Amino acid sequence: VLMAEHESRLESRRQRLLKAARLPAMKTLTGFDYTSVRFPEDYGREPLESLDFIDRAQDLVLYGDVGTGKTHMATALVAAACRRGIAARFFTTSALVMMLRRAKEEDRLDKELASLAKNQLLAIDELGYLPIDTEGARLLFQVIADGYEKRSLIITTNLEFSRWGSVFGDDNMAAAVIDRLVHHGRLLQFRGESYRVKNALMR
Repeated sequence: VLMAEHESRLESRRQRLLKAARLPAMKTLTGFDYTSVRFPEDYGREPLESLDFIDRAQDLVLYGDVGTGKTHMATALVAAACRRGIAARFFTTSALVMMLRRAKEEDRLDKELASLAKNQLLAIDELGYLPIDTEGARLLFQVIADGYEKRSLIITTNLEFSRWGSVFGDDNMAAAVIDRLVHHGRLLQFRGESYRVKNALMR
């Protein structure tokens, strides 16, 4: 009976975390096609799926063309973390910036940042897809800087590092972000034809 109650509590926590993560869809890495993913030499599928990067407060940058599986992987990793009892959140870059800007306007930015800090993993999707103004860039930088060496970040982007200055509107700010991500992080490169195009009905 005690074991059943314990498992019931764990399952309730998992479901609570999954709901709080605000995932765009429920994804897993079961059957994920890794053929388009190029891992660093010292890293691979097994340590990725073990979520060891979260235990070490390390970061992942998922870089590559549109439709090659970056968002799927980020979503699946957040879901896997929640199922393991780890607090995690998923945002598109634009939604995160909008939330932070609203919090600042309503004089509750510190409270919002503290709420984000309770998560061991943050996924920030689609960096560079939409332009960010100067204030938005500063707010995004604050989230990344606050989490340095404390929690893990997953960032998906179709922009190489040399173009991040255009996202932040400031080469120095972009360099500071990249420096933090590279110091305790890994770059996974996604190549190949868009999965959505490859499997489209209208061909």
